[in-house]
Amino acid sequence: MPAQDLEKQGAHVLKVLNMKPIVSSNNSHEELMPHTVDPAEDEGPTLKDVTRREWISIFILCFVNLINYMDRFTLAGILDDVKKEFGIGDSEGGLLQTSFVLSYMVFAPLFGYLGDRYSRRYIMTGGVLLWSLTTLVGSFMDHFPMFIMFRALVGIGEASYSTIAPTIISDLFIKNVRSKMLALFYFAIPVGSGLGYIVGAETSKAFGAWQWALRVTPGLGLLAVLLIFFVLQDPERGQSEDSGHLQAGTLKEDLKALMQNGSFILSSLGFTCVAFVAGALAWWGPTLLTLGMALQNPGSDEKHDDVPFMFGTVAMVAGVIGVPLGSFLAQRWRPMYDRIDPHLCAAGLMISAPVVFLALVTAPVSGNWCYFFVCVGMVSMNMTWSIVADILLYVVLPTRRSTAEGLQMLVSHALGDAGSPYLIGVVSDVLKIKLGNGTPDASTDFHSLQYALFITCFVEVLGGVFFLINAFYIVKDKKKVEKALKVGLSEPNNLMATETEQSRLMTC
Repeated sequence: MPAQDLEKQGAHVLKVLNMKPIVSSNNSHEELMPHTVDPAEDEGPTLKDVTRREWISIFILCFVNLINYMDRFTLAGILDDVKKEFGIGDSEGGLLQTSFVLSYMVFAPLFGYLGDRYSRRYIMTGGVLLWSLTTLVGSFMDHFPMFIMFRALVGIGEASYSTIAPTIISDLFIKNVRSKMLALFYFAIPVGSGLGYIVGAETSKAFGAWQWALRVTPGLGLLAVLLIFFVLQDPERGQSEDSGHLQAGTLKEDLKALMQNGSFILSSLGFTCVAFVAGALAWWGPTLLTLGMALQNPGSDEKHDDVPFMFGTVAMVAGVIGVPLGSFLAQRWRPMYDRIDPHLCAAGLMISAPVVFLALVTAPVSGNWCYFFVCVGMVSMNMTWSIVADILLYVVLPTRRSTAEGLQMLVSHALGDAGSPYLIGVVSDVLKIKLGNGTPDASTDFHSLQYALFITCFVEVLGGVFFLINAFYIVKDKKKVEKALKVGLSEPNNLMATETEQSRLMTC
């Protein structure tokens, strides 16, 4: 910034604060005191600087995120049993997940608004308690409409946690430490999803009824309630960035600012494509594999009961590799290339699309090759999880990050994994009629679902395009937030300063 602009800004600040300059302005362009940057200081804190209390808080957040996704995908591991119990088809089976996600996405913006203004610990406590109780009660429902209703109530409780938890991480840590903690937090998503398949399948086998699979996570949820309420640290908003003096604006102001934020909009659209594909594959993947393996040995009585377990294991391995890999590459290349985050996300989706196609094609030919391609496709797609979260946190001010999280969840779930299980199920049912000519068989069941899942490949390419466009905005939007935090602005043209800031300005 030119020296004259700095002088004008300083005069404007003094005028707003109703202060007179202590010393006369200096028109010289010479630097009175050379400023040297300590490389260690420039890199920011490291993991060695994380306190024990902060590690405990991260453990609690990751634990709740793990059981959150365990609960969400336990039902996918026992979907065939549920369909037989209630006598429903693929479209109704997909509706189970869609009803959950619809309530999840509708209430996410509400919890985002509340999370920017009220106690996040209390909100999460109530939310986790709600989804634990509704999951437990839902397992006793023997009528399909009532079962769907309780799955929808579970979504309300889970929305309260998923919207707020990343903002607590952003207020505890900055720079690379924040990226590492976000990677750890989102690492729990694919791992929890994989455990959901395994817990669902194995628990139903052990107890002889699928309802028992839904009674595992409620007990863990009650433990999480106690940890959140009594142990979890709820830092001041903007604490890690020394911007605690910023105040939350109105909802109208927040929404207007977010709608003008190109990086937020485009990364949310890209993440919506990720959610669509992840939701479709997670819900229908085990079913497709079971049908495909049945075609490998026509006429065989083999039931392939191990498919949910194997699919869950593959999902966990993909998460263990993919989430940390994306975070590592982003942290490694950011100092050299400031647009690396959206480009990595785009690359992940562009690579995943053809690999997922190969997984769908090889399902009736070779189970091992199908598992391999599923794993590689998920690894590539999982690279985006923590990076997208990081993008949101550094292009949005601390006082509206929960609102941004809620809005992103609304969009990604409304257009993504809310509709994908149901859409795939409906397309599959329609294709069954056309391909089977009224007499469906094993081959028709498989190919109808396979053709429906081909949609995911095109959606991944679309998501990659959104991230490529996002790269044109990312640097500008990040610098806007950094500038606002440095000068104490909630918006680039609105000053908000505390007495400490006034004293600092007077001594400059």
